Amino acid sequence: MPALRAQAAKSLRGSIRVPGDKSVSHRSLMLGALAVGETRITGLLEGADVLATAAAMRALGAEVTRHDDGTWTVAGRGIGALQTPSGVIDMGNAGTGVRLLMGLVATHPITCVFTGDASLSRRPMERVMGPLRAFGTRFTARDGGLLPITVEGAADPVPVAAEMTVASAQVKSAVLLAGLNTPGETSVIQHVATRDHTENMLRHFGAEVITEPLPDGGVSVRLIGQPELKAADILVPADISSAAFPLVAALLVPDSEVRIEAVGLNPLRAGLVETLIDMGADITIENRRTEGGEPVGDLVAKTSALSGIDVPPARAASMIDEYPVLSVAAALATGTTRMTGIGELRVKESDRLAAMVDGLTACGVVVRSGEDWMEVDGLAGPPKGGAEIAVDLDHRIAMSFLVLGCVTENPVVIDDADAIGTSFPGFVDLMNGLGTQIGETNT
Repeated sequence: MPALRAQAAKSLRGSIRVPGDKSVSHRSLMLGALAVGETRITGLLEGADVLATAAAMRALGAEVTRHDDGTWTVAGRGIGALQTPSGVIDMGNAGTGVRLLMGLVATHPITCVFTGDASLSRRPMERVMGPLRAFGTRFTARDGGLLPITVEGAADPVPVAAEMTVASAQVKSAVLLAGLNTPGETSVIQHVATRDHTENMLRHFGAEVITEPLPDGGVSVRLIGQPELKAADILVPADISSAAFPLVAALLVPDSEVRIEAVGLNPLRAGLVETLIDMGADITIENRRTEGGEPVGDLVAKTSALSGIDVPPARAASMIDEYPVLSVAAALATGTTRMTGIGELRVKESDRLAAMVDGLTACGVVVRSGEDWMEVDGLAGPPKGGAEIAVDLDHRIAMSFLVLGCVTENPVVIDDADAIGTSFPGFVDLMNGLGTQIGETNT
């Protein structure tokens, strides 16, 4: 459980590639397991969360193999052929993994028990179980709909028309995955559009998915059940949520220019880039292309003078994981940055909204907040820093405050670096290779 200390950096320079997209990595393993034939995955994120999903797919009967060249293959079992695991499936801290897997097994006639670490075991799962019960699935959970959860898959699932009450790609995806082994048409209506990696990848594997925009800006998604998915190779783009940390650091540290290669730029995920540009960030996108059905480009970021803005609440779904590091950027912007519609931050790996308010305040930044909003007053100079931050098993809180420590008067310490490995193995070495000064500390 090492503590890490970040101190002010003089300049960041270099060209890097961050780990593969976590959302795409989870889905490639799951859909590869339901496809007929062998799927080859290049660039899979080898963080703890995705490795938990790989282990889960093995437990459900798929043959999942990592090869010496870093590629992975999945020999699928076909839709409807998942097997009852021999033991409890431990998903660690993988919230996306466990919610999508609950959907995947919900319409298979098997019984699975899912558990997780202390952080995952306090995250809400009823939002997933509710719509999945309509298929005929049965759940047994702790009070409050918490892990451990036993899933008894429906032997004769019925198609569902689900209207989402939360703007969650995880819930939408769980319903669509359950629809794969259900006869007829399963549909999802979301009044706020969320990331569409599941729809893109389902089409990539041969499923029929119909997406239609709604007048209110939302989306209707329909899936024709019981397709024969065929193995399809996947090239995983670099994760924009991971790219966010060196991206913001490059904007804030003096005399910096950093290129981040092959970043996934799905418009339903790229809200942070749009927001930073609105704040005055010098970010250019080069070498745009499409890889594995996802738009990709190289991000080039240079030191910038940022200004506070009102972040449109409609943008929250496209950047919900990036608000912690955005609030770090806001701390060094001129004026006030207001973020609204961000209540979802309170049910992530930790209460991220509270964690950022407390941590920024401890570092000398003026912050105001409510149930689903936060305001950050930017400082004329560097924040004082000098605080030790309790990250509460949350990787994004840990990395956000390490980025802040790169520009504070006094070093910033995080109490536990272990959580970083869930999404960004090699984070410290990569950042130090650019010029940051992050290292272990005994304080």
